[in-house]
Amino acid sequence: MPAEGSPSSKILYPEWQNEYQAALLELDREKLANRVMAAETAIFNRLQSMSQGTDYQAERQAIEDALASLRVLKRDSLGFPDWEKK
Repeated sequence: MPAEGSPSSKILYPEWQNEYQAALLELDREKLANRVMAAETAIFNRLQSMSQGTDYQAERQAIEDALASLRVLKRDSLGFPDWEKK
């Protein structure tokens, strides 16, 4: 169980953060790709539902940060290419 006040105890956006946390915590490489895909799908679905509103600045920033973390996870753990290399 996460300690009170730890990052994983603060789920502010459960529509996508539960799947995101599951991907970050997955240790089994064979399951990791599916966890990452589920997190990306949950984020995409949330972005679709947020598209009509303007009151989501904090959540949009959290999503941007989460997607950056998922890119690093995919690159470092799953061997995806680094799209930001120049």
